[in-house]
Amino acid sequence: MNKYKTLAVNTVVFAIGNIGSKLVAFLLTRLYTANLDDAGAFNTKEILEMCANLLIPVVSFSITDAIIRYGLDKNYEKQAVFSNAAVVLMGGAGGFILLSPLLLLYKDIRSYVVLLVGYILISCFRQLSTQFARARNYVKLYAADGIFCTFTLFIFNVIFIKWMNLGVTGFMLSVMLSDLCSGLAVWSLAGHRRFFSFRFVDKELLEVMLRFSMPLIPTAILWIITGFSDRIFIRHIMTPTDAGVYGAATKIPNLISMVSTIFYQAWNMSAITENNKKGRSRFYARVYDAYTSMLFLAAGFIIALDIPFSRFLIPTNKDPAYAMAYTYTPVLVIAVLMMCFNQFLSSVYTVSKQTQKSLYSSLVAAILNLVLNGILIVKFGVHGAIAATFLSYFVCYLIRIVDTRKLIPFYVNHTRFYVNLILLFVMCWLVLHCPDKWILLVLMLGILAIINIRSLLMTAKRILRRG
Repeated sequence: MNKYKTLAVNTVVFAIGNIGSKLVAFLLTRLYTANLDDAGAFNTKEILEMCANLLIPVVSFSITDAIIRYGLDKNYEKQAVFSNAAVVLMGGAGGFILLSPLLLLYKDIRSYVVLLVGYILISCFRQLSTQFARARNYVKLYAADGIFCTFTLFIFNVIFIKWMNLGVTGFMLSVMLSDLCSGLAVWSLAGHRRFFSFRFVDKELLEVMLRFSMPLIPTAILWIITGFSDRIFIRHIMTPTDAGVYGAATKIPNLISMVSTIFYQAWNMSAITENNKKGRSRFYARVYDAYTSMLFLAAGFIIALDIPFSRFLIPTNKDPAYAMAYTYTPVLVIAVLMMCFNQFLSSVYTVSKQTQKSLYSSLVAAILNLVLNGILIVKFGVHGAIAATFLSYFVCYLIRIVDTRKLIPFYVNHTRFYVNLILLFVMCWLVLHCPDKWILLVLMLGILAIINIRSLLMTAKRILRRG
């Protein structure tokens, strides 16, 4: 099987496991907005998720990223990789439990600290279990787990939020129980137990893995700050309701992130396994070309359908403030698009074991985002936060597109990239100012298709080619 076909097959498998699950998770937005008390309660849920996402890489030392990098590498023993990662996670969990009372200092989450600690620890365990399944090339099991995990998440959400009316507490319990079921199921079915033993711990490899993963801790935190700081600024400069509405509006752009994440899971495996093979630069150039084309088309489609998507997924009967959410979505789609391109480029740092360079570009994006939020939200409100998000991701992209191509030289069609970007901004303007001019939106989509279809067809040919 050629490398393009392998990438395509893995992408399809991940898609089967993720699209259904991601769409169900996406539809849960309606459950949350319809059953949480108001936009303020929705914002509390978002803050808890942000805190969890901030602390998970710290507690786990981002060691699950090292599991993929070294677990797929045939130069390292899988028993040593997994045992090292498990030992690191145990140490991180113990330290976190001892320091967890410090979370009580944050008054907005004080009532949920115990649940938050459980949420984080169980999530770390699930990541350990599922990522090692990927590292062992159990792609189908990993994909099936995505379906299973979301199915249990949906059931638990209906029970705790819809029927028992537990609100934010119900959300936390749902995620914890779903992740626990997932982690235990994968651990059992994949037979991870025989790969773990303290005698498999390799101190030399442990040091190598930690050198790889440690820069990813601040990198992950900085990306979360970049993604969530706008909500914190909006909450305190404006109101919790504005922050809640903004949080709801981000769910539609996350459809782009969903598509990107599915592909990235397969791509990261291919990038590592093809790292030392001939034609690596050409492989990167062709895949990146098709990847950007696919995402530009997806972004155009979502922007064109912004208003019907918003009306369906963000009901206004619980809080009329949600009616404004659709105005925030179009440019947020482009901001998330830039984040996805940055994610692809981060694979170069992963393959090259240059994770500290990923940290530097993330630091620039986070600082710029904080500065711009402080300036633009005061002047332009929520739209200022959206502009800050896009600009910070865009600057990060400019840094990475130059830096990563020094590590792995691959061709990028910059002209087509910026023409696509301009077309998407034109579509944003049409949706917000001329929503009745749907024929113009169709025309813009047609132009996007003409510009991008060739690279997708060429990639399809390579996938179908034998050998």
